[in-house]
Amino acid sequence: MSIFGSILGKIFGTKPAAAAPAAPGAAETAAGVPADAAAKVDIVAVLDDLNEKNPETLDWRVSIVDLLKVLGVDSSLANRKALAAELKYDGDGSDSAKLNIWLHEKVIALVAANGGKVPADLLAKK
Repeated sequence: MSIFGSILGKIFGTKPAAAAPAAPGAAETAAGVPADAAAKVDIVAVLDDLNEKNPETLDWRVSIVDLLKVLGVDSSLANRKALAAELKYDGDGSDSAKLNIWLHEKVIALVAANGGKVPADLLAKK
């Protein structure tokens, strides 16, 4: 499973690659999560709940490292670079600050694009 697929699986409570087949004609998100299941997921509630259970003080709203930690996904630089490659990052991979900002914005935007309820204040501010 892809790194982003793992992220969606943890947020939506499914494993997209192993999710039960959707009913004939049922819509799915781009990552294979049934659209009706994804649309019911309040991302803030899910991530805040996971954050409260985490022994570290994490700010998943602004940090990709913290977001990955809250989800229990490897937050190492190597894994973040692999996620960036998976999501088609075309910036300077050696500038970890820019990479991290881009990754956070991209992951949040893709979660929203896959049907999750994401408040406007978490979407990229351009």
